Amino acid sequence: MALISKKKIIYPIGAGLRSYLTQYGREVDIPIHYHELLRYTNSIALYDSKEQDTYWETVFYDQSEREEMNQNVKKIYALLKAGGDLSVMDHLYIDRIDLCVYGNTQPFRVRMVNRINDNFDYFYIKNADASRVYGLELEDLLSPNRISYLVHQNTLIEEHIAGIPGEKFMRLYMTDPNLNPIRLAKEFVKFNERCFVRLLGDMHSSNFVIDITPDFEETHYRIRAIDFDQQCYEGKKSIYLPQYFKENNALIQLGMNYITPESMHQYQREERSLIATRLKSSYIELEDILQTMENDHLAPQSHVDQLKNELAKHYKRKDFLSCQSMGEILRKSLSLVAR
Repeated sequence: MALISKKKIIYPIGAGLRSYLTQYGREVDIPIHYHELLRYTNSIALYDSKEQDTYWETVFYDQSEREEMNQNVKKIYALLKAGGDLSVMDHLYIDRIDLCVYGNTQPFRVRMVNRINDNFDYFYIKNADASRVYGLELEDLLSPNRISYLVHQNTLIEEHIAGIPGEKFMRLYMTDPNLNPIRLAKEFVKFNERCFVRLLGDMHSSNFVIDITPDFEETHYRIRAIDFDQQCYEGKKSIYLPQYFKENNALIQLGMNYITPESMHQYQREERSLIATRLKSSYIELEDILQTMENDHLAPQSHVDQLKNELAKHYKRKDFLSCQSMGEILRKSLSLVAR
C-alpha cells in the first residue's frame, strides 16, 4: 500500500522554469490573479444533485467589483481557449465561482455558460506550484493527452479535464453489463506504466478520471491524471505506481481477474514504446524541460536519495545512484525507455 509521507511542500516557479514557459508560450499576461479572487465576501457549501457535500464552496463578491471581476475572468477563458480572441466572450457568462477549501493549493473553479444553448465548461485558477507546472508540461509532452494551461507570475490557469472521477467510476460503473473489463484492465496497466516512467505520483482514485468512448464494436477507456502536484516529489517508488493504492483496488482486482502476466508485460512494453515515440517527436522541448528540472529544487534531498536508491534496485542499474536531483532521476528513467 502506498502512503504519502507528509503534506507536499509548494515550490515557487524559478527563473529557469519561467524562461521555459516564456519560450514555449505558456507565460502570458492575464488581467486578474489568484490572490484577487480571495477577496470574496461570502460563501456557501456546494452540494451535488444527490445533496452530497462536494467539499467546494461557491463564493460571492461585492457588487462594486463583481462586474469588472467577471469581465477579467472571461478574458482569461478567452486566452486559454481561443488565444485571446475576445469575440468568444459575446455569449458567455459566469454562472459560478467555486473554491476548493480542502485542496493543497485551494484552487478556484469557474463555470462558464453559453447563454444561447446552455452549454457549459469549467476552468481553474490556482496558486502556481512548480511541481504541478512540470507535471502539466510532461503530461502534454509524454502522455496521449494534450493539455492546455497558462501561467503568469504566481497564478496558474488550467483547463478542465473531462471524465468520470475514478472513485465514482469504481462505485457506480463496475457492475455495468456494458463494461468491457479486459479493455479497462489493459488501460489501467498502461496508465500505471505511464505514471511510473515519468514519475507522476499519488494517482489514487480521486486524482484521475476515466473517459469512456463508445466505438462501433467496443468501448474504449482512457485514464487521465487530473492532479499533478506530486510530479517528481516523493522518495518512495510505490507512490509512482497506481497499483499500490488501496483506493484503486477495484481496478487492480480487474487486472488480476482478466490480465495474464504475459499480457501485462506486453501492455507495458507497448506503452513504453509509445512513450519512446513521443520522446523523439518532442525531443527539443523535453531536453529543455529536463535541463530546467535538473537545475531546480523540487523535493527534499532525502526524497531524492531514497528514490534513486529504490530505482537503482528496481532496474538493477547503479547509474541511478549518481543522480543528484529529481530532474536527473527523471532523465535516467526516460533514457531507459528511449533505449
